[in-house]
Amino acid sequence: MVISVLQQILNPQMLLLVLGGVFLGVVLGAIPGLSGTIGIALLLPITFKMQPAQAILMLGGIFMGGMYGGSITAILINVPGDLCATCTAIEGYPLAKKGRAQEALYYSILSSTLGGFFGVAALILFTPQLAKAALKFGPPEMFFCALCGIAVVSALSGKNRYKAFFATAFGLLISMVGIDPISGVQRFTFNNINVMSGISVIPVCIGMFCFAEMFNNIGNKVSEKVYYAKSNIKRVTVLKDILRQWKLLIKSCIIGTFVGILPGIGASMAIFLAYGEAKRCSKTSDVVPFGEGNVEGIIAAESANNALVGGTMVPMLALGIPGSPTAAMIGSALTIHGLMCGPDLFSKSPDIAYVFMWGMLIAVAFMGLLGTFGVKYFSYILKVKMEYIVPVVFVFAMFGTYALNNSMFELIVAIVLGIIGAIFKRFEVPCAPVVIGAVLSNMIELNARRSITLSKIYGKPLLVYVFTRPLCIGLAVTVCVLFVLFFSMGTDKQKKVKKQVEDTMDE
Repeated sequence: MVISVLQQILNPQMLLLVLGGVFLGVVLGAIPGLSGTIGIALLLPITFKMQPAQAILMLGGIFMGGMYGGSITAILINVPGDLCATCTAIEGYPLAKKGRAQEALYYSILSSTLGGFFGVAALILFTPQLAKAALKFGPPEMFFCALCGIAVVSALSGKNRYKAFFATAFGLLISMVGIDPISGVQRFTFNNINVMSGISVIPVCIGMFCFAEMFNNIGNKVSEKVYYAKSNIKRVTVLKDILRQWKLLIKSCIIGTFVGILPGIGASMAIFLAYGEAKRCSKTSDVVPFGEGNVEGIIAAESANNALVGGTMVPMLALGIPGSPTAAMIGSALTIHGLMCGPDLFSKSPDIAYVFMWGMLIAVAFMGLLGTFGVKYFSYILKVKMEYIVPVVFVFAMFGTYALNNSMFELIVAIVLGIIGAIFKRFEVPCAPVVIGAVLSNMIELNARRSITLSKIYGKPLLVYVFTRPLCIGLAVTVCVLFVLFFSMGTDKQKKVKKQVEDTMDE
């Protein structure tokens, strides 16, 4: 079977499909408002005429390329191509403003490639073990995982934590709009049928980041916003620096892979956790504070980002439980051909499963080549006049928002939130916590209420039911430690670090 798998992977037609999928994923991921997920949805009907292995491997290439592509515009113009590139924008854009755009892009693609290899290697080597671990996570464990994400908000809080918590509360409020998923009661709908199903996180993300940034850029020129300079930094130099920080790299890859295999957690959780952990353990934040161009943030976010791809495919292939909506769409490509993911796939069509797993290594390699050699061309976007960038980004963002559900209402929501986001930026209220709150709110609420219901079913008090589960105890301790550590980083220390950096720059 090994020879058969290699023959299928190394087939020129297969390699061309994978390369095309990765390239399409990178392009769609870099376009604000679009993503690799949208590309997979658009191409799903086409896979009916392909061989099953070709279909899922091409879609897997789109998935992998799309996870990296969002970092390109995040670094260059502070517009994340998708939610997962938020943390990259926080660190990459300040580097671009300092004329180090190419360097930031090298850190992004090389970290993404290493993370992608790690995630796919975990997919190949540890699928059965990782799938069993994911099954042990019930509603209480999911609840504490979401609280970990809220704790990370303080790592993204910027200059003022009170403003950050206000932004988080605003995000939580947005996610409460709609029909209660448990009781069916309407919440903040005002009898408007458009909000009965709630407000999707995609318009929130596009509005708070994409539209808000473009509103603030209206009337600005690139030269007023960014200093462009062609860097002489070499790829090998950046790669050596990343490998010197191997502990951070491996830790971020583990976070991305592990969170990826937990169904329903979402990609954003992995990136926020990895970024927050990088900030907590950083030894260079006194020299270059996080939020002002610390490359450790890029390494952590991007390696976790692409390591997550392999993780999300583990429960889908092993158990038929997709780790993310994107993984579910890839699995549906097999359903079109009459195949089902899970144990039956390995027993009845093992060649398809192994072609996909080993073929994803080729997809990661193609992504690394496209991204690395494309860096010098990506950087030229900074030379484009802002009066050209703003309308183009607006058009793509509006198209991407509308195309999700063919909903004009979601487009209006994104524009309104863009205006609010622009106001937030003027008053130095961070926008990232808004998105984090919107993403994690439903997870916190649903799993908390499910835990209460399960405790009644088992006839135990809630605290007894929760804290007799070993994983819950460990996660609860982690949440407490995160809150204590992040709150111990007071504003006085931040001001002292900022003053030190300003004095260094003056010298």
